Amino acid sequence: MALGIDPTVDYAFKLLLGSPEHPAITLHFLNAILGDEIHIVEVEILNPILGKEDDLDKLSILDVSARDSAGRLYDIEMQTTLPAGLSQRLAYYTASLYISQIGEGDDYTLLRPAISICVLDAILFRESAQIHSDFRLRSRDGGLKLTDGLQIHLLELPKYTVPSDNRVITDPVDAWCHFFRRAETMTAEEIKQRFNSPAFSEAAEVLDMIQRTPQQRSQYELRLKAQRDERARMQFAVEQARKEGKAEGEAVGEARCRIKILHELLSREQTSVENLSLDELATLEKDLQRQLRDRGV
Repeated sequence: MALGIDPTVDYAFKLLLGSPEHPAITLHFLNAILGDEIHIVEVEILNPILGKEDDLDKLSILDVSARDSAGRLYDIEMQTTLPAGLSQRLAYYTASLYISQIGEGDDYTLLRPAISICVLDAILFRESAQIHSDFRLRSRDGGLKLTDGLQIHLLELPKYTVPSDNRVITDPVDAWCHFFRRAETMTAEEIKQRFNSPAFSEAAEVLDMIQRTPQQRSQYELRLKAQRDERARMQFAVEQARKEGKAEGEAVGEARCRIKILHELLSREQTSVENLSLDELATLEKDLQRQLRDRGV
């Protein structure tokens, strides 16, 4: 039987990657994203869900805050929509995480890297085919490293192509992308065979636990509904913007036609109006109408 729990729902995401009872899952995910550069052997979850109902009143609780044994700080979040200002928000949160480590008079050398990881079920960079983007402070040509103290990793799930065969997925980033996109429709046994990793077998157990535990299932359903409502609001806003844009486009076209006629009535060569806004076209139209009235036309 399929697990029936979507790991991209922020509540399930938090229980997967932000539970002190399942550090192996968090370790596997972090090592997958960070690659060979850093190998984490121990991680501490700084903001676990405590089981209180009011925990879910604060959406920030559903981010995962963690620290490894070397003192590096992590903020891991799931985004199922593309909110305005996401890039700026990620930069702000990462910088805030970085500067929160020291107080006035402390030595800057005490600062440890602050690393944000955003799993995004949308596309932010359409000009790039990269699923995993890694942002650091580097020189323009990339040859000089200023610091690795600030890092932002972005995982754009829609860019991942689900393979058509049933081969074992060995690349760790591909494995997590596949898990996030397909785990809901897979059985625990299928996940075990597909990824051949204890961390994913444990992740399947967490999703199964959410499915079987009434309180957790209820919290999951509430968050699922909230995310669906948010997605619907965003889709409605986009559709309204398209309709308004279409209406404005039609109004601009009609205004250009009227201005063309006014130019012809004034026996004047038409000036370019291609780059004028609707307000600018209205101003020009009023001016041309005034000129016609002055001529007694």
